Amino acid sequence: MEKKLKIKFNSPVVLIFVFVCLAATLLGELTGGKITHLLFMTSHTSLTNPLTYLRFFTHVFGHSGWEHFVGNTAYILLLGPMLEEKYGSRTLLEVITLTALITGVVNYLLFWNTGLCGASGVVFAFILLSSFTGFKSGEIPLTFLLAALIYIGQQLLSGVFVADNISNLSHILGGLTGAFAGYVLNRKKL
Repeated sequence: MEKKLKIKFNSPVVLIFVFVCLAATLLGELTGGKITHLLFMTSHTSLTNPLTYLRFFTHVFGHSGWEHFVGNTAYILLLGPMLEEKYGSRTLLEVITLTALITGVVNYLLFWNTGLCGASGVVFAFILLSSFTGFKSGEIPLTFLLAALIYIGQQLLSGVFVADNISNLSHILGGLTGAFAGYVLNRKKL
């Protein structure tokens, strides 16, 4: 007897995150970026504006275009399910939320003329968090050290030598958030 294959909603936080990013990017494209600027991009607006606080979290959903969206979601779909299985949906949601808040607030405070949108900080958090999957007491995974060296080192070099529109600081902050979360989460289990 042949078993039928069925599609499984295997990683709810990751899948919902990607679907919200897809919807936000689609709305941004359909409105010529107006919705992205209004809801899914940090900007230095007044602290009396409630959207300022909302965007500290929602900027991770918006993307500057399809290439930006695909690049980020490919990593999220590759790394996220493994992380959600290991740490649980709630913990992964907390990592995403903390990464969004840290990158949003720091961008608001340091870069008054630069908006921030996209899930790149979350991607870097996932990359460094995933390198802690083999963490054991008294050991630092070589995979973590190499990932940190490659990804954070590359961001530092790009920030100094390449003039582009990419927020290298949000990548670094996302990576540090993921590294901190990986260390704390795995240390608790020992």
